[in-house]
Amino acid sequence: MSSVIAQTLIEKTKNFTIEEALAFLVSEYKNKVVFSTSFGQEDQVIAAIIAKNDLKINIFTLDTGRLFQETYDVFHKTIKKYKNEIKTYFPDTVAVEDLLNKKGPNSFYESVENRKECCFIRKVAPLTKALDGNEIWITGLRAEQSENRNDLAFFEYDAHFKIIKFNPLLKWTLQEVQHYIDENNVPQNALHKQGFISIGCAPCTRAILPGEDIRAGRWWWESSHKECGLHQK
Repeated sequence: MSSVIAQTLIEKTKNFTIEEALAFLVSEYKNKVVFSTSFGQEDQVIAAIIAKNDLKINIFTLDTGRLFQETYDVFHKTIKKYKNEIKTYFPDTVAVEDLLNKKGPNSFYESVENRKECCFIRKVAPLTKALDGNEIWITGLRAEQSENRNDLAFFEYDAHFKIIKFNPLLKWTLQEVQHYIDENNVPQNALHKQGFISIGCAPCTRAILPGEDIRAGRWWWESSHKECGLHQK
């Protein structure tokens, strides 16, 4: 049934601008529309659009406890510029303590299984809490970010989190994202100018080299689908 709703939303909004689509969702779903930001380029574009149009959308972020200082810097600049509250969710203290006590602080380097365990504790579990009770989840996913995301739709049902996702920047290129940021003076993570395209936790992210895949800098020591569990694609 939820997949049908997602398809219906695609049809209803197919001729809408991003601003119109977001306003429509607010009118239809009221305070059950949320936007998750990690303060990357795409998320900063969406945050700017929300603020510019004074859209009543609840914004939240996940603080894993291992973010770059540059990420905190752009977080601070964003709330100062747009005056929007950004609710922060942290991982469960006991779960983090147990992980470090049993496996040490760098267990995620040892295996994909260990890395996904860390991602689950620090990201997936807090996200589950943040999404609870909501109906629409706005993301900054773009199709060209990875092969896994090529077949995404603007609206789709996320069966894992039991929520409909809206991906407004799905068809945007990285160049279009950067152009919007430059034209609208949007706060940007300083690491993007240093070759960091996709930015996550500090121990798990590096700058990419010329010609490398856009996701090569995430969990750079392993061969995997380069996902943490927040998005299955």
